[in-house]
Amino acid sequence: MKKILAMILAAAMVFALCACGQSEPAAPATEAPAAEATEPVAEEKGADSMVYAVEAGSAGEAVAQEKGWEIVSVDTQSKALMEVAAGTSDAAIIDLLMAGAMVGEGTSYPDMKLGDELTTEEYGVGCRKGSDLADFINSVFAETYADGSMIDIAKTYGVQASLIEQPAAAEVDYADDGDVAYIKAKGTLIVGITDFEPMDYKDENGEWIGFDADMARIVAEKLGVEIQFIEIDWDNKILELDSKSIDVVWNGMTLTSEVMNAMQCTNPYCNNAQVVVTAG
Repeated sequence: MKKILAMILAAAMVFALCACGQSEPAAPATEAPAAEATEPVAEEKGADSMVYAVEAGSAGEAVAQEKGWEIVSVDTQSKALMEVAAGTSDAAIIDLLMAGAMVGEGTSYPDMKLGDELTTEEYGVGCRKGSDLADFINSVFAETYADGSMIDIAKTYGVQASLIEQPAAAEVDYADDGDVAYIKAKGTLIVGITDFEPMDYKDENGEWIGFDADMARIVAEKLGVEIQFIEIDWDNKILELDSKSIDVVWNGMTLTSEVMNAMQCTNPYCNNAQVVVTAG
């Protein structure tokens, strides 16, 4: 009996020793709180870090180059706006008169917005250096401004507020070998333009309309000739004139010093500015 009790006590001691050697179960690890997701904040670009779409050879290109801005040159101001719409350029620099017709509610680009005006300038018509056609156009400007027909045309295209009052025309003797005689003899006034609403653009029938186009038709009518509109590379406008591919550049042309040194220009007829356009 004693032997049995001894064996029971020994077993109990072994069990107690084993139980004392066991470690406490580890507490379950708690997960670290997940970091809150945050949307990346897009930094607004400064003017000097943006890419500007401009028309090659335009006043907008010139002012961007003066400021040292990065530019993408395209062949029309319409394409400059398309660059912004496509997101391939941050902004466009175009004429204020075009921006008024193309940007904002009820236009082709309702979500775009106007930014800073970079310049103040004036439009004129360009003829070959020494051409008497500039004097003839000035006489038409004077007549149509005085009788109100120029203002009526301007109202059609929404540019009446930009018109410049025209002085009375001077008396001019047109030479037998001058441009006026040359155009009358060939029977056609060839006008160099680009697609530039509201000055020169096509209607639903493919006909050229716009303030400049309508005024050019009046000049052709008074010369007694037909009119022909030719789209040109704006960067080559002076070459087009000098080669007689066209007779006149009439497309919202800014009277820069380069233009006035290379062409015989009319009196200014419209105020304008270069303006920055960005996506809304």
